[in-house]
Amino acid sequence: MFDIITLIKTAGYLGIAGILFAESGLFVGFFLPGDSLLFTAGFLASQGYLHIVTLMILSFVAAVAGDSVGYAFGRRVGPAIFKREDSLLFHKNHIERARIFYERHGGKAIILARFMPIVRTFAPILAGVGRMRYSMFVAYNIVGGFLWTIGLSGLGYFLGNTIPDIDKYLLPIILVIIFFSVAPSAYHVLKNASAREHIRLYLKRVFKNRKTP
Repeated sequence: MFDIITLIKTAGYLGIAGILFAESGLFVGFFLPGDSLLFTAGFLASQGYLHIVTLMILSFVAAVAGDSVGYAFGRRVGPAIFKREDSLLFHKNHIERARIFYERHGGKAIILARFMPIVRTFAPILAGVGRMRYSMFVAYNIVGGFLWTIGLSGLGYFLGNTIPDIDKYLLPIILVIIFFSVAPSAYHVLKNASAREHIRLYLKRVFKNRKTP
């Protein structure tokens, strides 16, 4: 918690906006902590470190702009993205997971994915690959961006003003937020037999290497 609080205090509004922009639409930003960042920033606003209205506006604009860039990137590269080689910042499993989620939920995936780490980064890219009508994408993008940024930062701000000494409970609250944001993605992964087998083999190798003197 010290790290993310220090990050927010150091980076300020532009740093927060930059992180949300990268996580929302640049595939290199899938690992960034958008959920916990928004909630903690809202909490810090309740303590006077940030102005909540400025935070909400910049966060919303950054999230919507990030998704729009992701959509444009998807339209530009098209199906070729599925042939891209794995690298440190890109793995085919991530985009395949987002593809399955996108196909299952259609346009609503742009809204739902906002609350799912990794998936939220690749969903707008896949919308561009699939050439979703841009007017429809923008509508889903605005709704999803609003619910995500205003909802989480507003929740942090509300609890910070309502619960005495909430800083004592900040870590457990954020862990719960992370759990519920990661749980849907984990569920979809574990439903896949090949993914389960891949995880099993990986864990087997890890434990085997630890036992080796």
